[in-house]
Amino acid sequence: MFGIHAFHPPSPPAAALEAGLARALAEYREWAGRLHAEAATGRRGILLNDAGARLVEAAAADGATLASVMPPQPTPEVRRLHPSGGDGAGELMLVQVTRFACGSLVVGHAMHHAVGDGFAISRFLVAWGQATRGVAIDPVPVHDRTSFFAPRDPPRVEFEHRGAEFKVPREKRKDDDARRSIGGGAGSGGDEVVVRHVRFSREFISELKSRASASSGAPRPYSTAQCLAAHLWRCVTRARGLGGGGGGRRATALHLAVNGRARMSRPPVPEAYTGNLVLWAHPATTARDLLAGALGRAAELVRAAAARVDDAYFRSFIDFASSGAVEEEGLVPPLADPEAAALGADVAVYCLLRVPFYDVDFGGGRQFFYTPGYYPAEGVVYILPPAPLGDGSVEAHVSLFSRAMETFEACCLSIEHHEALLDQ
Repeated sequence: MFGIHAFHPPSPPAAALEAGLARALAEYREWAGRLHAEAATGRRGILLNDAGARLVEAAAADGATLASVMPPQPTPEVRRLHPSGGDGAGELMLVQVTRFACGSLVVGHAMHHAVGDGFAISRFLVAWGQATRGVAIDPVPVHDRTSFFAPRDPPRVEFEHRGAEFKVPREKRKDDDARRSIGGGAGSGGDEVVVRHVRFSREFISELKSRASASSGAPRPYSTAQCLAAHLWRCVTRARGLGGGGGGRRATALHLAVNGRARMSRPPVPEAYTGNLVLWAHPATTARDLLAGALGRAAELVRAAAARVDDAYFRSFIDFASSGAVEEEGLVPPLADPEAAALGADVAVYCLLRVPFYDVDFGGGRQFFYTPGYYPAEGVVYILPPAPLGDGSVEAHVSLFSRAMETFEACCLSIEHHEALLDQ
């Protein structure tokens, strides 16, 4: 996971940041370890060898200020503010600290999801800030995996996890050619993937939620996350041109990250758990039905699919992942397939609304700006946490082929325009 965190002055000296990082790593040893596979079984894990993380300090050239180098829209230039991890680095955490003439400090990171999810990453960064300030690390990290994730005896694999959490690498699905010829993919004629951020105002979100609830008749209102995910799913599908003709019959799915800390109950997993506890919900329909139906229908698909990823589902996943089938069959997560040039008709949403990145403070006050690193992966959406002193707006980062982005931007920020396009 790539991230960029910006802080106003004053900023701590390099020695304090380095000492704080060392202290935080002593409490979060996974981030100082290395990926390891057992020779006998092939089972992967993290070797707690305290090999360390990589910390690089940089200074902006020619007296540049932060405002002068942060573009209004994401561009490849943003990559200069965080490590790439593309040099074969064995470290599970790479950090770059960049100082600017205005006194601002930017902390950019590349942190491996094999160690932790967005919540775990944010907890570590908060702990690093606490250690740099010389205060106690709170909450105390919870490393215990055995108590919370022990497989049942006998195991009960009650759900199908092949094709959901795992697939055979390099497996060619029957619809691969269709995926790549409709709405983008490897057959998109070399069209460039671009990243845009869109900002939804408090008023827009309120109207979106009101329309979703009114159109579905659901007894409970939909959340901000559910409504934004549904709206973005529909807008991306419309921008890809999948609403009519043969494209309307295409299946489309929304891959939505679900945090198990809020789902597992037997026993419950603490918020301070340090690992990766994300599985995926997969609401699906046809492109035509998604666009012809009301927003509330899409929001209900999102809510119902996320609700199915409950304690029973997580326990079934643990039993399956512990059965040896993953290693024996060489299964990998679907989104880790290196041959997948694009998501085709699907959309992947990482909702970070409740991830406490804005609690990070190295001594000069909490960060004033957060953004993911520049990651142009077609069909991938990040819904970002709102700034604590902001106006209630929410930003999303969206990656699409450039030819689809203009249509997406036109319909995304206007509910009326979006509905008008659907009627065409």
